[in-house]
Amino acid sequence: MDEKLIQRLESAVIRLESLSSGFHPHQLERGGDAGVDVKLDPSITAFDDMMTQYLGRVSSVAEKIGGKVLDVTKSLQEAFSVQRELLIKVKQTQKPDLAGLAEFLKPLNEVIIKANSLTEGKRSDYFNHLKAGADSLAALAWIAYSGKDCGMSMPIAHVEESWQMAEFYNNKILVEYKTKDPNHVEWAKALKELYLPGLRDYVKSFYPLGPVWNSSCTTTIPLTSAPPKAPGPVPPPPPPASLFSSASSSTSSSRPKEGMAAVFQEISSGKPVTSGLRKITDDMKTKNRSDKTGVVNASGKETRTSSTSFSKAGPPKLELQMGRKWAVENQIGRKELVIDDCDAKQSVYVFGCKDSVLQIQGKVNNITVDKCTKMGIVFTDVLAACEIVNCNGVEVQCQGSAPTISVDNTAGCQLYLSKAYLETSITTAKSSEINVLVPGAGADNDWVEHSLPQQYVHVFKNGQFVTSPVSHTGG
Repeated sequence: MDEKLIQRLESAVIRLESLSSGFHPHQLERGGDAGVDVKLDPSITAFDDMMTQYLGRVSSVAEKIGGKVLDVTKSLQEAFSVQRELLIKVKQTQKPDLAGLAEFLKPLNEVIIKANSLTEGKRSDYFNHLKAGADSLAALAWIAYSGKDCGMSMPIAHVEESWQMAEFYNNKILVEYKTKDPNHVEWAKALKELYLPGLRDYVKSFYPLGPVWNSSCTTTIPLTSAPPKAPGPVPPPPPPASLFSSASSSTSSSRPKEGMAAVFQEISSGKPVTSGLRKITDDMKTKNRSDKTGVVNASGKETRTSSTSFSKAGPPKLELQMGRKWAVENQIGRKELVIDDCDAKQSVYVFGCKDSVLQIQGKVNNITVDKCTKMGIVFTDVLAACEIVNCNGVEVQCQGSAPTISVDNTAGCQLYLSKAYLETSITTAKSSEINVLVPGAGADNDWVEHSLPQQYVHVFKNGQFVTSPVSHTGG
């Protein structure tokens, strides 16, 4: 039998299976199809096939699970459908300017913000599913790539890097449900395959250098609102970093936005950056303090840090992605990292940093510190949890409230709790040298250090094992 015929039959079977689960890639109106024969265009047909094969599998498993998992999967469907409409618009319009590009990307941004809202509020049993699904949607922003100077990675690399952010939570699903429910494991595997190889291979085949606009067309993207006027006083600086730009030599968020940052400034409304913020300097680190109490103070004279080195894993980043996640990556020797314009709907993800200090000034939803060495984190309030995983020699100070702090697969961790919130729940697993410091009884008393046990005794009593920490007593 002809090989092409076999491929067409396999594609038809996959489409029928996805239709039986209630999913169809053409869920949105085709109002933008005018002027473009969607059925014959190879890139649009390939995108439909990719959605049917990979997204259809995710949707089919989500139907079996239901609940929050089905909700976030529907957000995935909506986001991919919006991207399909944007791909059609690309073929119908000229390459827009920054204001036009902002208007072009607005529908995608709104869907991603809607998906991220599912992760807010009280932490559900399916939090990892929600985070994995919502965070993965950043990969769809490859369509915003406009050249090497736009502040983004190349489209293929952007898809791969964006999935790495979501894979942290996706791996948690695989571990948690490995022996509990195969449907959740199948959903997590299908989600990964949607991006790797699904979306990555699609971009590699049709748009490796970014979207190809219709230069021969006279149609432009209409603006729903007038762009900001040039005359007038200089506005206050925008929120720190853009969705795609990498952190440069200046890590402060008061730097004005350029390139893609200006595009997304049009989309999301930001609060003015607080002026006069005090920075965390090298002399505030525990190892450099003369009193040896280990408290990271937010006050002190600013000093210049030593020459900064860069991680071989990738370029340093300090950026706000899709208006909902702060990504701090590959920072080495940076003692004055500051996030000073955040809110309770945003999360912070710190990855691959070394010998640096990050201060988070404001309330955030969640903080994750992953694969960091000799890293200091100072934060005010966190609504859900502060998670420390795969780290070595980190210090974390909570100046306000944190319902939960979890430490997993970490060697050496100092936790500082505020006096007003000592009831914080601390969970540890596969970790050693975990010390918790709490304020003394008096106002001028030193901090009191408590070492969390890492050795346990298991004794079989009355038909069950009784576990208790090892206690060392002197003579």
